[in-house]
Amino acid sequence: MAATPLRVLACGDVEGRLEALFGRVRAIQSKSGHFDMLLCVGNFFGSTSEAEWAEYRSGAKKAPIPTYILGANDQETVSYFPDVSGGELAENITYLGRRGLYSGSSGLQIAYLSGTESQEEPAPAYSFSAKDVAELKTSLLSTPNFKGVDILLTSPWPRDVGTFANSAGEIDTKKCGSKLVSDLAASLKPRYHFAALEKTYYERFPYRNHTVLQETPQHVSRFIALADVGNTSKKKYLYAFSIVPMSKMDPAELVKQPQDVTENPYRKSRKETQKIKAPLCAEEEPPCQFFFDLNKHQGKKRPSDGKERGNSQPKQVKKPPQPTGPCWFCLASPEVEKHLVVSIGTHCYLALAKGGLLPDHVLILPIGHYQSVVDLSSEVVEEVTKYKSALKEFFRSKGKRCVLFERNYRSQHLQLQVIPVPLDRCTSEDIKESFITQAQEQQIELLEIPEHSDITQVVQPGTPYFYVELDTGQKLFHRIRSRFPLQFGREVLASEALLGLPQRADWRQCAAGREEEAAQASAFRRDFQPFDFTLRE
Repeated sequence: MAATPLRVLACGDVEGRLEALFGRVRAIQSKSGHFDMLLCVGNFFGSTSEAEWAEYRSGAKKAPIPTYILGANDQETVSYFPDVSGGELAENITYLGRRGLYSGSSGLQIAYLSGTESQEEPAPAYSFSAKDVAELKTSLLSTPNFKGVDILLTSPWPRDVGTFANSAGEIDTKKCGSKLVSDLAASLKPRYHFAALEKTYYERFPYRNHTVLQETPQHVSRFIALADVGNTSKKKYLYAFSIVPMSKMDPAELVKQPQDVTENPYRKSRKETQKIKAPLCAEEEPPCQFFFDLNKHQGKKRPSDGKERGNSQPKQVKKPPQPTGPCWFCLASPEVEKHLVVSIGTHCYLALAKGGLLPDHVLILPIGHYQSVVDLSSEVVEEVTKYKSALKEFFRSKGKRCVLFERNYRSQHLQLQVIPVPLDRCTSEDIKESFITQAQEQQIELLEIPEHSDITQVVQPGTPYFYVELDTGQKLFHRIRSRFPLQFGREVLASEALLGLPQRADWRQCAAGREEEAAQASAFRRDFQPFDFTLRE
């Protein structure tokens, strides 16, 4: 049975003209029937808002349908938003917050970013910065199987939105708008993106979110800029549409391409906004993100860790933990040091380790956000296995065997460390013995997993553990119950008994300059090419 579409109204700059807006909404509903919500972008309040607003704030008047608005775009209207994290301002009028995702049991997902672009850090209360955009992107893109959001709300236009498209009239889209909003739209792939501030109406041709003949077809995006309420030029400021949440659509129907679809206008400019970099070996403790539930009382927040309160609805699908902020390993994140990446598959990628034990010390990482091997979906496991086999064959051609280990403890994104050991340096039994011996010395119980067993058979998702896999297929496992030495795997391999490099046990003592790292990555990429299955598929 097909899902029932939601009927939505989107509005441009209200600028305090509440009676004009809500009068128009009532007229539309009287003629066309009930709408589920009203989404407002641009300036909701203006310099003459106070008198009209007082009646709504006091409860003397009420918005006719649930209305969701963005925050201030200038210092003058900041006072209308007492809580920067969002909440109910008046009955049926909710301020979404500075940035985040608004979602409900209907499945509709609305990403939002309040304010105008700022180069300052931290950004003023009426602006957003590159850091705000990066954290919003990471909180969403790290979701496994992320396909996009249903709706994106911003006040500024995205820069270059007119590329490949129909004319935007008097607006020069190469100069107008925000590059950060362009980057956000390119990453989040909204089915509808609404913006305002330019006092005009512009509905861009739909654009693709995939490269034809190179990528699997994806849904298209539609950008709509709306004029200001009550403008004398009679430009469109209200936009009505029906939408079935992406999560409830037939996949084939979702990716249908309309005849007027164009290329993606943002592809060339995305890298310009990726400014914040962080090492591939660091651990982060970023701030918590919040999501909202459309079916709850307006203004109530649902923590993104899934611990719901009050009368909230239970989750329909349990997903792997999401990062609470920027993740240095989710490939879509601007935090990743891209110059260390040496191979990219469909679900995983390969990167040189920052401060590697050896120049060819590499990491196998899932592209999406997964905390450990036991959390991986079947298709990701399959590609991890391919990378393992390719690396084993590659290192064998260099006269080396590889040792793989994972520490699912004090880390939020899976990192499979792969370290080569010269064949003439030690045997696999020597390596196994060194791990067991040093574990015993530190009172760590390191057990051998039966030959034909898998780690997913001995540990549940969410359980901290340390895991070693030798090139013979032998596996060693330790369930972490309290504290665990973070550098244990490196310390064992760096010891005199194995690689004889005890001074390199701590990655922080091994960090090289960016140019040297880039050169090492380039050399590895060239040498690994004949074994890289991603180049043959």
